[in-house]
Amino acid sequence: MRRCSLFRHAVLIASLLAVLAGASCVRKIPRPPGGVLVVSQEQQASWVRNFNPLTTATAARWPSLAGIYEPLFVFNSVRTEYVPWLGVSHEWLEGNLVLRVTTRDSVLWSDGRPFGAHDVAFTFNLLKRYPALDRRGVWGFLADVKALDDRTVDFRFKRIFIPGFDEVAAQQIVPEHVWSGVEDPVAFPNENPVATGPFTEVRVFRNQIYELGRNPRYWQQGLPHFDALRFPAMPSNDRANLALVYDEVDWAGNFIPAIDRVFVKRSPQSHRYWFPLTGSSIFLYANTSHAPFDDVRVRKAISMAIDRDLLVEVALYRYSRPADATGLSDAYTAWRDSAIAAEGDWVRFDVERANALLDEAGYPRGEGGVRRLADGAPWRYEILTVSGWSDWVRGSQVIARGLKAIGIEASVRTYDFSAWFQRVQEGRFDLSMGWSFEGPTPYLFYRWLMSSATVRPVGEISMGNWHRYGSPSADKALADFERESDPAGQRRLSSELQRIFVAEAPAIPLYPNPSWAEYNTSRFEGFPSQEQPYADPSPNKFDRGECLLVLTRLRPR
Repeated sequence: MRRCSLFRHAVLIASLLAVLAGASCVRKIPRPPGGVLVVSQEQQASWVRNFNPLTTATAARWPSLAGIYEPLFVFNSVRTEYVPWLGVSHEWLEGNLVLRVTTRDSVLWSDGRPFGAHDVAFTFNLLKRYPALDRRGVWGFLADVKALDDRTVDFRFKRIFIPGFDEVAAQQIVPEHVWSGVEDPVAFPNENPVATGPFTEVRVFRNQIYELGRNPRYWQQGLPHFDALRFPAMPSNDRANLALVYDEVDWAGNFIPAIDRVFVKRSPQSHRYWFPLTGSSIFLYANTSHAPFDDVRVRKAISMAIDRDLLVEVALYRYSRPADATGLSDAYTAWRDSAIAAEGDWVRFDVERANALLDEAGYPRGEGGVRRLADGAPWRYEILTVSGWSDWVRGSQVIARGLKAIGIEASVRTYDFSAWFQRVQEGRFDLSMGWSFEGPTPYLFYRWLMSSATVRPVGEISMGNWHRYGSPSADKALADFERESDPAGQRRLSSELQRIFVAEAPAIPLYPNPSWAEYNTSRFEGFPSQEQPYADPSPNKFDRGECLLVLTRLRPR
């Protein structure tokens, strides 16, 4: 281990231990009864009562997507399979232009009204009437959604689009008899939700804590096994970690430095964690809408200037590993083409080759060894990252140090999350840290990285293609993937997309992000683990309903 890394590790661990040592002056959260699971997923100084599972205009509370409302099918990312939920089966008809879903019988909404196919059709047509709610973009490929009877709903597509099932399956369903009377569903706070999930009853809601009781009419008989979820407000990562270490929290999705020393060692029998590398891949995005980042040689040179071994050591305490050139996380192990990944030598640390590429690209060094653009201006860039995200900040510092060795003066610029997110979505940056977008197959991952259809002008919001890159070769492979229903054909096209990504280097993969999950087994049992990997263990895996697999499995001791 490098000496500088040892020093940085010591400082960071010492700072966290200092916070823990001063815990006596921090107000402790009372331990609830054994039937109340305390969760730390959102970090907020105070709570706003909003349980709208559809809106993107305001910040809905975490359980809205992970325990109150439910999707048609839950995707289990560990087992890479769909679990029937509000939907029990599906089939493609009319040459794959119609997706027919059969809904579950005998499901009740929490107010006692019956759930049915008409609620599913209503939900999707609500997204059509209010495009601001359609965050999955389903009406980009849907032509019509219609309930045929109480248990059958047909989704007619505008074109053959097999990956559309993934987005239809993941959509949370709302009750027609409630939402049909909502005047503005985009701004609707939905303070007293009516839903089908395991936890629907707002038992307590104050600005510092809230609690959700179990659904008295939950369709899975005997579930959940415990009474309620409790959410204390925690304004910072340090405070959230403190609560976890001192047994105030049962389940969390935090980044904790030196977790074996700080967390596990304090109570080895009950303090557990599992960090599978199935989170989104973390990238350095170079804005390809302007020079010099529109040159593949420049992007590959920047990549070769990054010491990824040092980065995962300093920023992530080796919870992860350096990315390969496909950018795929371990969620796509079955899809990764190892031969193609091996061809991507531009993710290897090689300062000499990086300098040679920049020389070849026509960017000579000037005064002080700083390279010059075509107009003679020096290469000076900011690496954007989120303030308080210590792993990203430290990773950015490692990157900046590497870029200096190839003649690029780079500094790290931190923003509050909302300001950073707006800048990257609008493409107002040169270099930025960022995550990737995942789905059940690599299709969605590569679509947001390379599809011309996702490119927006600078200043206009792009949900995922922040680096403004479009590849004609990828466009063709993605279009073929959309029409391919055979798994073998999908794997062939996945390899083609990997080959294109490795050749064109549209973005610079750094490491697969761990799926952060810590848990305290002194009061609850049944958490996913490396020994029992029945689902992703993190409360952060909620967008496709995977948290429901955990919430319906946990039991109080």
